[in-house]
Amino acid sequence: MTPLAPLEAHTFEAAGEPFAYLPSGAVFQLPRSAQLALDLLREGALDQQELLEGLIARGISAGEAEETVEEMRGARLIGGEDAAPAMEEQPVTPFPLQTLVLNLTNQCNLSCQYCYEFGEDRVATPEGKPKFMDWETAQASVDYLFVQAAGRRAVSITFFGGETLMNFRLLERVVEYAKVRAAEGGQYVDFSLTTNGTLLTPEIIEFLANENIGVTVSLDGPPELNDKLRVFANGRGSYGVIAPKVRALLARHTTRPIAARVTLTAEVTDVLGIFKHLKHDLGFTEVGFAPVTTSSNRLYSIGPQGLDRVLEQFRFLAEEYRDHALRNETHGFSNVSDTLTEIHQGVNKSHPCGAGLGLVGIGPSGDIAPCHRFVDSDAHALGHVSTGIDTARQADFLHRGHINRKYDCHTCFARPLCAGGCHHEAFVRYGDTGHPNLHYCDWIRDWTALCLRIYGEIAARNPAFLNHF
Repeated sequence: MTPLAPLEAHTFEAAGEPFAYLPSGAVFQLPRSAQLALDLLREGALDQQELLEGLIARGISAGEAEETVEEMRGARLIGGEDAAPAMEEQPVTPFPLQTLVLNLTNQCNLSCQYCYEFGEDRVATPEGKPKFMDWETAQASVDYLFVQAAGRRAVSITFFGGETLMNFRLLERVVEYAKVRAAEGGQYVDFSLTTNGTLLTPEIIEFLANENIGVTVSLDGPPELNDKLRVFANGRGSYGVIAPKVRALLARHTTRPIAARVTLTAEVTDVLGIFKHLKHDLGFTEVGFAPVTTSSNRLYSIGPQGLDRVLEQFRFLAEEYRDHALRNETHGFSNVSDTLTEIHQGVNKSHPCGAGLGLVGIGPSGDIAPCHRFVDSDAHALGHVSTGIDTARQADFLHRGHINRKYDCHTCFARPLCAGGCHHEAFVRYGDTGHPNLHYCDWIRDWTALCLRIYGEIAARNPAFLNHF
């Protein structure tokens, strides 16, 4: 008979119980019989009959042993010559659009020194292109979304910049128009935006609250950290302007969580201090962190030692999150909640995100980009709202970014969640949107292993909490 072998399961222990995480994205809590089977196969090559005999010799009944082996084969925990099926490289065509990121302007009233608006993939607004989106382009963009999202029950519009609120009057008109379009098609449309918070006014806050618009504020912590790089053009720090406006937003807009988004740089790595300030002092519902996207030779780029410090603090917050979950309390560390959501849903990604697939970014000129980070980068434009997507360019982008092409990823247990990492980060670092983010591999594996353990502990000790996901 054909020898059996453990397939690519990542095994781990949580709350004293054994678990396995599969390349399919599935998580299994292993019974004793399955753990024994894996141990036996790791000791040496066995065919199915020999494995059954080994289990029986260790006290597992014949019926349970047979059931265990069949279930393990079905779940692809073990196998013979059969290999895991390859993931299809191309999505079902046409793939309906779900999320539109409208870059209402590429202008900003801040001069954050790490902003990718003028990063390695572009230097300025291309000549002849508008800096602010007009109504005709916005209307055409919304129309494009609803045509391309036919069959979707719900769609999303995210407003972005530059500084989004510099074009607030257009934002108002888009919300009104998109709600009408959604009602005509029996769909639901959700709105969100990202802002630096400096232009929030009582009128704007009232509108955001009344329209139930999700808000993420880019803020890097208390003034001594935020004001290192998030500054006005004259070098003045922005925290003193933002903080009172954020407090007013949080006091009025209570219909959905308000999040803070922190960019970590070489000098801004005090994750615990930043989380405490934003969550407990200012009162944000959720706080999320992301390392700056940049080439490695920038002074604000985080080196390996800095990433290690960040991971250690992430570990502390993740364990705090677990403790809160075991008490049925929310915590607010969105990095761990986002990862646990994907684990619970059994996510197995062909691509790192929905860029160019279920999501596109639209620039002020109406150019279609794979996502907001590629807006106004002519080299990555996929089309225009007036003519639609160039399907050949879209297919090339998606082919480059598919996990099957990232050979460095094929033996990594974290690939169902990572799929090689951000397309834009890959281009900035390696000049290729499909290149795996190799500089983050160890970090991602450690983070994924940590989140799997946290998930397993919650699943074993308070499974009802997982209904949140």
